[in-house]
Amino acid sequence: MAEAAYGLSINGEWRDVASEPHQSLLEVLREELRLTGTKVGCNEGECGSCTVLMDGKPVLACLILIGDAIGRDVLTIEGLSRGGQPHPLQQQMVDLGGIQCGYCTPGIIMSSYALLQKQPDPTGDDVRQAIAGNICRCTGYTKIIDAVRSAAAEVRGRS
Repeated sequence: MAEAAYGLSINGEWRDVASEPHQSLLEVLREELRLTGTKVGCNEGECGSCTVLMDGKPVLACLILIGDAIGRDVLTIEGLSRGGQPHPLQQQMVDLGGIQCGYCTPGIIMSSYALLQKQPDPTGDDVRQAIAGNICRCTGYTKIIDAVRSAAAEVRGRS
């Protein structure tokens, strides 16, 4: 198939890309736009490392064809920081040890960010449910849950 031109809204910016129609959003983010924070894990929709937000909802970028992202707002891990400062979720993951190898971290943060948009004071169970599709083989999840809840408290304190 021949490449086609696609206009996408990525992290609040309009981006034009040339891509094969069979390419996934994940491939385009990483290979065309060089947004490599979104990770390639299983590439089968099982691990959650490629989670991004599309219109505010967590989706697995490896399962989204590029054409299905047209007209949608896509937010990646790179889009969370403001003015060079990490989002509280990013910072709390570092500060509270929610990161070990870090491979799952972008997907977990994006799933958690979506949770905090609708539930600013999540319980541990809320966080567990929100990140249920994100596999982490290193941390045991306890520090991740603590980091998300701490970031939620920090964000609430700013409001």
